Amino acid sequence: MNPKLRFLLAVLLMVGIAAAITGCDTTESVKRASTTPCMAVLNRFTAANVPAMGPDESPSPAGKWTNGITPANLPGNGLAQHPMLYVGENYDKMFLVNNGKVIWTYSTGTDYEYDDVWMLSNGNILFTRMQYIAEITPDKKTVWRYDCNTAPGTNHTEIHTCQPIGLDKVMFVMNGLPPKLIVVNIKTGATEVEHDLPFSQPPKANGIHGQFRRARYTAQGTYLVPFLGMGLVVEYDQNFNEIWRYKIKSPWAALRLKNGNTLITDEADNLTREVNHQGETVWEFKGDDLPETYRLASASQTATRLVNGNTIFTSRGNNGKGPQLVEVTPDKQVVWVLQDWKTLGSATAVQILDDPGIPENPGESEH
Repeated sequence: MNPKLRFLLAVLLMVGIAAAITGCDTTESVKRASTTPCMAVLNRFTAANVPAMGPDESPSPAGKWTNGITPANLPGNGLAQHPMLYVGENYDKMFLVNNGKVIWTYSTGTDYEYDDVWMLSNGNILFTRMQYIAEITPDKKTVWRYDCNTAPGTNHTEIHTCQPIGLDKVMFVMNGLPPKLIVVNIKTGATEVEHDLPFSQPPKANGIHGQFRRARYTAQGTYLVPFLGMGLVVEYDQNFNEIWRYKIKSPWAALRLKNGNTLITDEADNLTREVNHQGETVWEFKGDDLPETYRLASASQTATRLVNGNTIFTSRGNNGKGPQLVEVTPDKQVVWVLQDWKTLGSATAVQILDDPGIPENPGESEH
């Protein structure tokens, strides 16, 4: 027998024996990697070629909230509860957490704010930074960036929401006069969709900043857009004909769930409400539904629905005075409270990486 072939057969035999001894089902391992693709690429973030600071990074000094004390006996397992990608408006550093430790960070200076973030199945990270939107690799190289207009005396614009559509396209809303929903092919550079959205006349006191936050492209091919400053959520078809609307005081985020309902976070009233297509409330969680010891010090801006039916709420935490993340069951039992201001900053958006689904396939990620 050819020596190379003999060696290959020996290696395969050893792998099979090891699998039998450890109880590892290689077929199941491949299946897990395909259903939770972000978990399969985490090793890229700790590889030898990942620099401490990338070429487009700049220091993000932590605030006084790093002196925050973590209460004892909080529900859940602290940082070890979920592998996650985590950002907050009030701290200009992105965190990647696995096995209870921060394994990677990305710092973007001291200006603007993070509002939306995605890890894609290829390991790249797409995020908004108010004055720009970018996609970076695990080794901190920028593969695409779109900048807003910040020049004095011109039409000032902002971006607070983004979503990958496949690996080639990005949907985002650009606040401005007028605001626009845009889909860009980042491979070709072509703008494939650009549509003006309604806005209040004249803009409210906080101007364009309060127009839009988290919009989403749905599995049905529609656009779900929360009008933060106008108090309503509107769903549009591909031609921007209105097909559904729901009035609510201050919708920061709107998310189409796999069950067909819509999960809306109302920042002003500090509540998250799940409504069906008839506008009926099927589930609601208010800030004071939490026990006082776990209550959020700042209203939740976004919520993530997990495959097990639990919901995770984010909070900016009032500079270390309360939890950053809280997870509850459908019957409102608290199973996890994260309050770790020595390690993380405030929470505005979180992606749970071991929840199944390919993130860039619309409808598979409920964050």
